[in-house]
Formats: sequence, structure tokens, C-alpha cells
Amino acid sequence: MENNNTSKHHYFYSVGLSYKKADAEIRGKFSLDTAAKTRLLEQAKTEGIESLIVTSTCNRTEIYGFAEHPFQLIKLICENSQGSVEAFQKVGFVYKNQEAISHLFRVGTGLDSQILGDFEIIAQIKSSFSQSKAFGLANTFMERLVNAVIQASKKIKTDTEISSGATSVSFAAVQYIIKNVEDIGNKNILLFGTGKIGRNTCENLVKHTKNEHITLINRTKAKAEELAGKLNLIVKDYSELHLELQKADVVVVATGAQNPTVDKAILNLKKPLLILDLSIPKNVNEDVEEMEGVTLIHMDYLSQITDETLENRKKHIPAAEAIIEEIKEEFITWTKGRKFAPTINALKAKLNAIKTSELDFQSKKISNFNEEQAEIISNRIIQKITTHFANHLKDDDTMVDESIEWIEKVFKIGANTK
Repeated sequence: MENNNTSKHHYFYSVGLSYKKADAEIRGKFSLDTAAKTRLLEQAKTEGIESLIVTSTCNRTEIYGFAEHPFQLIKLICENSQGSVEAFQKVGFVYKNQEAISHLFRVGTGLDSQILGDFEIIAQIKSSFSQSKAFGLANTFMERLVNAVIQASKKIKTDTEISSGATSVSFAAVQYIIKNVEDIGNKNILLFGTGKIGRNTCENLVKHTKNEHITLINRTKAKAEELAGKLNLIVKDYSELHLELQKADVVVVATGAQNPTVDKAILNLKKPLLILDLSIPKNVNEDVEEMEGVTLIHMDYLSQITDETLENRKKHIPAAEAIIEEIKEEFITWTKGRKFAPTINALKAKLNAIKTSELDFQSKKISNFNEEQAEIISNRIIQKITTHFANHLKDDDTMVDESIEWIEKVFKIGANTK
């Protein structure tokens, strides 16, 4: 799976880490915010990397791209996050060529998500591709691959029930609150952070608890006011966070901060408090558990909650995998054709040149030579020859690189294919 537009020794890699081997603390160290992603792309460009996309969510940080060696991509992650190469070696993964392609398909279609069937990651992949394209770091191969993954994601969502039923981290958080807090409809709930997870959690809270005592706080107050306006909730200034924490019975923290925003120092409690941290990196310092009456639940725990909905989703995995295989095979066929197309075109041009020379020679040598008929016959022969070579190169058992090299050597067309 070498890329025709790069040096012959560049390969397609997927490198990164996810919830499967890295806990929330480690994932937090390797997480990349918007500024870090931008720095990473700028660095990649200066280091001569032709094409890559980078994703960083609460569950994973991954790069998909071309390199001579995967360490080039690992280095980009480590140098633009708080993670180290040593830590990456313990929890990270490296996939190459076909495995890397398969991994991106599974991630983009929700099969690799912490909660099976969670399709939010595909929006991240689309956004990452757009950002890479803006930096000139998205070649034809990458564009075709991302589009194929998007196609698979849409088809799986439409043709299977793998995303049926309500289950997500935000839904699991609300279910946990309902099961563990008595009389939840009359408790004071504080939601700190109104990003995507915060908004989803807030909507679920309103829908399932019928609570009219939900207060929103966000660093950018306007965003909290926009959400509060839709749901008829209370908004407080960020400067009042410490006061609202004292009033709350339940706190949901879902901010995008790179360091903890809630810790033992700002809590002055007079009653029990349940805190749910839905952030990566963690936004609640674990020292809050030293305080009597405080219960801290992190999103990794919530993601482990399996229920009937998730069990039902698992039944649709084979159908989803079949869709992936079909679309992936189409992509692989395209990559093979793209790889040998210049050689086949050059071969056809060489055979046409031989034909033209021979027809010219025979027309002078043979009286009443039917050049038109000879042209038709010759063209059919050339088409059959090039089709035979193309079919050989498409065959799964063919050593494509060696075959291309052999064809170019025999027909002396190598210089014309580059």
C-alpha cells in the first residue's frame, strides 16, 4: 500500500492510543486541543510529511498518514502533547497499510468506539480531514479513503440497527444519577461546561429527571445562555462557580480544559456531593475524594455500564462488518488500479507506437494494403494484451511492485510512467 505520490518507501500508518489500553489519565496527557493540532500540522509540513490527519477525542488520540517510519508520526504526537515516547510504547499501537486502513474504517463506523455504535467520531474525522486539507496535507489517497469511511458510516447507520436505542456517555451519566440519587427531581444540579457532551447531558437531564433546579456555568457565558434559553434553565457567571458548588447536590463537569478546574480547595461542603467528570483530560482533581461525603465518578466507569441496548447492538456487528468489507474492497481495488494505471497507459502507448511504425512499414511494402482494417485489428489486439496485463496486476496473488518493474523493464517504458 505504498502511495504513488510519495517516495517508494513511504507507507500508510495509523499510530495512536485509545481507551482500550490507556486509562483516562494517560489519554489526558496525549490529548491535543485545537492549538496543539495546529502546531502538529505545521510541524508535519516542515518535516516533509505529505499527507496525514489527526484526531483527538476523549477516547483516543490518533494519526493516520504517510511516513518512512511510524516513529515520525509518534514523535509528532509526543512533541505536541504532554505524553512521552516511553508512555506511548506501553499503551500505543502502530498499524501499517491494510491494517491501518481497516482500523480507520472500524473507528469511523463506531465499531471501535468505547460505546458500540457511537457515530460522533465520524464528525471528528471529517473535521480533521478538512483541517489537513487546509494545510495542504491531504493527498488523493487520503481524500478517497476518508470518503469511503464516511460512506461506510452512513450505510451502517442506515442499513443496520447498531446505533439504535439511547446509549452514550451522557445518557449513561444521567442513568447513573437517577439510580444513585434519591428524589433527583428536587435536587440542585450544576452543569459546568456546555460543549457537545455537556449539551447532550443537559438535554438528557431535563428529559429524564424533570428537574427544574439545573444551573449552567460555562467560561463563555453566551454559550450557556444559548442552551439555557432552549431548555428554560438558570445560568450563572463563571466567577460564581465556587458558590454554586456549595449549593449543588450533583455536579456534572464537562469542560475542555487541559488542567483540573474543580479541586478540593474550592469545595466548602455542608452536604453530600456527587461529581461526574465527563472530561478528557480529567477536569476534577482526585483530591476531592479526600473530603467526606464526596463521590467522584469518571466517564471511563460510565462507559463500562452495559445494558440491554448495548447487547442488542452487538447483534448487528456482523452486518456492519460486511458493509465495511464491501466498501473497503472497492477502495483497495481503486488503490491497486491507481498504482498500476501509469504503467498500463505507458504500455498501451508503447504498443501503439509499435503498431503505427509497423503499419507505416507494411503500407509501403504491400500493394493494396488495407490500412483501415489493419488498424482495427491491431487496436483490438493491443486492447486484449493490455487487459491481460491489467487483470494480472489486479489479482490478489500478484506481487504488484515486482510485476510493474518487470513490465517496465521488458517494454522499456519505466521513464514514461513517472
